[in-house]
Amino acid sequence: MRIDKWNESGREWEEDHGLLDAEQVAKCSRADVAEPFRSPIPTRMISNGEYMPVAQTDKQKRVETRIDELTADASKKLGVDRRHFLRSSGGMAAAMLAMNEVFGRFFDVSLVELFEPAAYGAASAPRDLFVFDDQLHFVRGSRPSPAGLRAIAQGPSSAPTVKSNPYNPQGRVDERGETWGVWNPALVGLPIDAGYAHITQFIKDVYLDSQVTIGLLSNVTASGVQIEGERRAPKNAQEAQLGEVLTAAQTAAARNFVNEISGSTRMLCHGLLYVGKGNLRWIQEQAEKHEPDSWKGYNISNAAKVDDDPNSLMLRWRHDDEEVAYPTFELIQKHYERIKDRRPGFNNICVHKGLAPGPRDPRTGHPGDLPKAARDWPKLNFISYHACIQPSFFFAETLDDIKAGKMRGGVPDIAWTTEYAQLVQDLPNCYAEIGTTWASCIVTFPTVAAHVLGQLMKFMGEDRIVFGSDSVWYGSPQWQIEALWRFQIPQELRKKYGYPELTERAKRKILGLNSAKLYGIKALDTGKYKPVPKDYESRMTPELKTLLEFGQLKADNMSRMKETYASLAIDPDHIRYGWIRETV
Repeated sequence: MRIDKWNESGREWEEDHGLLDAEQVAKCSRADVAEPFRSPIPTRMISNGEYMPVAQTDKQKRVETRIDELTADASKKLGVDRRHFLRSSGGMAAAMLAMNEVFGRFFDVSLVELFEPAAYGAASAPRDLFVFDDQLHFVRGSRPSPAGLRAIAQGPSSAPTVKSNPYNPQGRVDERGETWGVWNPALVGLPIDAGYAHITQFIKDVYLDSQVTIGLLSNVTASGVQIEGERRAPKNAQEAQLGEVLTAAQTAAARNFVNEISGSTRMLCHGLLYVGKGNLRWIQEQAEKHEPDSWKGYNISNAAKVDDDPNSLMLRWRHDDEEVAYPTFELIQKHYERIKDRRPGFNNICVHKGLAPGPRDPRTGHPGDLPKAARDWPKLNFISYHACIQPSFFFAETLDDIKAGKMRGGVPDIAWTTEYAQLVQDLPNCYAEIGTTWASCIVTFPTVAAHVLGQLMKFMGEDRIVFGSDSVWYGSPQWQIEALWRFQIPQELRKKYGYPELTERAKRKILGLNSAKLYGIKALDTGKYKPVPKDYESRMTPELKTLLEFGQLKADNMSRMKETYASLAIDPDHIRYGWIRETV
């Protein structure tokens, strides 16, 4: 592939092949020209030039051959050419059927979907599906969107903004043989600009482009702040606001805005869980001024003010610290009794657990602090975000552990998720949230996804798992909803490890009904929820824009562009741009 870039010396344009040298380039061909088979899902590694692609594996060859066989048969029966069929929903069904045959049955897809678009649509997430997304994010207008998070879902098309998979520095490959695969195909080719995670795009992605019925807007306690040229832990909650991607006031204001313009409860919001005696006044102020619907914290964040010393820095914390966390829990429980009729989820303590390789310490996300806290505070619900999985985003080592037979309690040991599920299995006020954990593995490591869901259901039950997408870091949450609806745990894994079947009832609970119960949502009929109006941007007041730190908002033409594109009925061409390996 020929890529022209400006020589930083400013002297001339130069030809560049990325990081591949001439010897490596000689072993490759351009994917857009030479890829022999344009399946809806790639059947070989495509490199953007930042890394040497791996040659097509035997299993990938088998998938490609099977897709070709299914395509030949179905296109002949339908009276269309093969390329047209591959661009249709039947082509996607063929790809999923072939992957099921080779890798194991992970996706719920039937042969009839090869021929009937209506059947394909019928197997997708139903229209009446109640979806409660309990982890959504956007950032205040004065901050850029986090390119690294978007890049891991977007894949190599995010370059040159991000040069390689930021969470796979060793260059390991996933189950598809890729070092940097695409999670969300809708993001391919889109630029990572400064505003993809601002409120205008957020509302479109969540409420116009997905089936989310109710979304919970989350936030992040600041672990470090930049003050007078020094990067350090904050001394108090007021300083911490300088480092927050979204403040408590901004989070509540966005919730109120979406609910007002839609005329129904479409959004809830988190309060910021800064713990310790020195932060009690800030918890009190949030409860009185903003009435958050629940609380979000991070053990790994410097968010605990253990005393009233104005010069002491905030520290990391753990749930079972009687001197630090318990005074905060006591205050939240006290306020819950006062406002539970208005905010029935106010007693939900949502804490980021995992996605933090490091020592086996609750202050870095290990679940060892949960059993005591859950028993000491039975009226509070402890929702562990990311289900405590230890690795960050790329689970090659986890797959290695599964294949090596590393076991804990009769099942493969997935650090620290397996331990978490077994530690809290008899604690009814502990819940597992699967945000990012699901997104990270469903496309790239479906075997890991099957074990994660299987273990959570086996030890905790289908009533104590809740869905979160961690969007809009990864684009609209719809792809994650569709993937969970079609996903199933292979029968051989269920039989071998005693995993329950992932039934439609279980999927409905995980995708929405469990969170609805946690937050006291009574209306579960999706038809009763009024849509967010398409002219939402024009309804933003100057006061809201100022609070969210926006200047002049850019007009969002994406909806109009999408409508025009859809009206043209253009089929996707499945062209991949990059290098494919031709010789060893």
